[in-house]
Amino acid sequence: MKIKVVIHDAEEGGFWAEVPSIPGCATQGDTFEELLQNLYEAIEGCLSVDLEEPKSTDAGRVLEIAI
Repeated sequence: MKIKVVIHDAEEGGFWAEVPSIPGCATQGDTFEELLQNLYEAIEGCLSVDLEEPKSTDAGRVLEIAI
């Protein structure tokens, strides 16, 4: 899977990045290498959050898939 990120220079130094396709997913780092490491962790964390258990109805099924 490929995900686009937007990287910004932080005013106080270092970098910060946001992931437009995952609302609220952002991170920062003092160096570019630290930013990349933090991005992987932030994206994994944002994608692994279960807000609530989906409810099954008679017309549908709940299916969990890995991407």
